[in-house]
Amino acid sequence: MSAGIITMAYLVASILFILALGGLSHQETARKGNYYGMTGMGIALLATIIGIVTANYTLMLGCIVVGGAIGLVLAKKVEMTQMPELVAILHSLVGLAAVIVGFGTFLDHSFTFTGVEKTIHDVEIYLGILIGALTFSGSVIAYLKLSAKIGGSPLLLPGRHFLNLGLLLVAIYYLVQFTGAENQTYALHCLMVMTAISLVFGIHMVMAIGGADMPVVVSMLNSYSGWAAAATGFMLSNDLLIVIGALVGSSGAILSYIMCRAMNRKFLSVIAGGFGTTSSKGGAAAGASGSAEDVQPIDAESVANMLLASKKVMILPGYGMAVAQAQHSVFEMSRKLREAGVDVGFGIHPVAGRMPGHMNVLLAEARVPYDIVYEMEEINDDFPDVDVSIVIGANDIVNPAAKEVPDSPIAGMPVLEPWLGKTTIVLKRSMASGYAGVDNPLFYKENTRMLFGDAKESIDEVLKNL
Repeated sequence: MSAGIITMAYLVASILFILALGGLSHQETARKGNYYGMTGMGIALLATIIGIVTANYTLMLGCIVVGGAIGLVLAKKVEMTQMPELVAILHSLVGLAAVIVGFGTFLDHSFTFTGVEKTIHDVEIYLGILIGALTFSGSVIAYLKLSAKIGGSPLLLPGRHFLNLGLLLVAIYYLVQFTGAENQTYALHCLMVMTAISLVFGIHMVMAIGGADMPVVVSMLNSYSGWAAAATGFMLSNDLLIVIGALVGSSGAILSYIMCRAMNRKFLSVIAGGFGTTSSKGGAAAGASGSAEDVQPIDAESVANMLLASKKVMILPGYGMAVAQAQHSVFEMSRKLREAGVDVGFGIHPVAGRMPGHMNVLLAEARVPYDIVYEMEEINDDFPDVDVSIVIGANDIVNPAAKEVPDSPIAGMPVLEPWLGKTTIVLKRSMASGYAGVDNPLFYKENTRMLFGDAKESIDEVLKNL
C-alpha cells in the first residue's frame, strides 16, 4: 500500500472519529456516533496492518484474535451497571500500551537522532511512559473502587500534597538525567525509576479521591488515556494516533471540567481529595439532619394512587436504580402513567451514577423516549409545578444540604430540587447516606414520603397497583 493511500485512509478515519464525537454529544445521534467510531477504527486498523506492518504477521494476528475474543466476551458478559468499572479497566490498558511502546521505542536502535532531535525524541519517550504508567495504576485503582473490591473512602496520608510534589520533582530530575545520559544503561535506569514513581503517583492520586468525585475520576482517566495514546503516536511517528489521542485527551478534559462545574468543584481540589474529607465543620454537617420521628413511610398502593391523581410527575434516577436494574420497570411505570394522561419526565443530574452519562445510557437501554429526558438545568425551575417527584436510588444529587447548609461538605454543589414540588417520594433500601457520606435532609421534610425496599421490587409493586 502506497504512502498516499495510507495517508488518505488515516485522514478518513480522523474525520470519522470527529463525527463520532459529534454524534455522541446527543442522545438521539449516539448510536450513529458509535457506528462512525467503529468504522473509523476499522479503516485505521486495516491501513496499519496492510500498509505499515511489514513483519511478524503471525504474532500480530494472534494477538488481535486473543484481544478481540476477550473484548467480545466482556461485551457479552458485563452488565450495564458494571460499565463504570469496565471503562476504568480499559483505560488502564491504554496506559499499559503506552508504557510498553515507550520502552520498545527506547530499545529500538534503528532511530539515529542526534542533537536537538534526539532530545525531543527522548522527551517524547519519557513523557509517554510517565503518562502511561500513571494512567495504568490510577485506572486499576479506580476499577477496584468502582467495583467495590476495595473501599471507596479516600486514603488521606499525612503530608500527601508534599508527597505528590516530591514525586513530581523527582520525576523532573530524572527527566534531566535521562535526556543527558551518556550511556543506555543509565538511561534505562532513569526510565525504570520514573516508571515506578509514576505508578506510585497514580495509585496515591486515585486512592486519595473518594465520595462523589468518582465520576470526575472516570472522565479524568479518560483524558489521561488520550494523552497517553498521543504520546504513543509521537513515539511511533504515527499521525493518526496523535490525532486520536488529542481528540480523546481534550474531550476528556472538557468533560472533567463539565463534571467539576456540575459539582461546584475545582479540578485541583478533586485531585486533592473527595467530598467531605478535610472540612471539620463539614463533618458536623454530615451528621443526621433529622430524627426517626420525622420520617414518613409510604406503601406501594398509596404511591400508585398518588401518581394517578397527579398531573405532572418527575422521575429522578440515581445509582440505586442501576444497582437494582430497575430501569425497565421504571419505563413500564412511566408508560402506564403517560397512557393515563399524566405528564411524566425524567431528570438527570450530570454526575448521577458512577460515570458521566450513566443514567442516560440505562434509560436508553430501557427505551425511555429521549424527548422526556431532561438535564438538571432544564427542569430545576419546573419543580414548583410538579405534583410528585420520584427519587429512585439517588442521594447526593437531590440533597438540600447543598443549598441550605453553608458548612456542608457538598455546599454549593448544584443539585436537583424536588423538595420544591408538592410531594417527593424517595425509594431507598435504608436511611444510609450516599456516596459522599453526607446525610440528606430531604428524607425528613414534611412533603417527603419514604418507600423502603429494593428499587425494582418497589416499582414492580407500584406497577401492580397501577
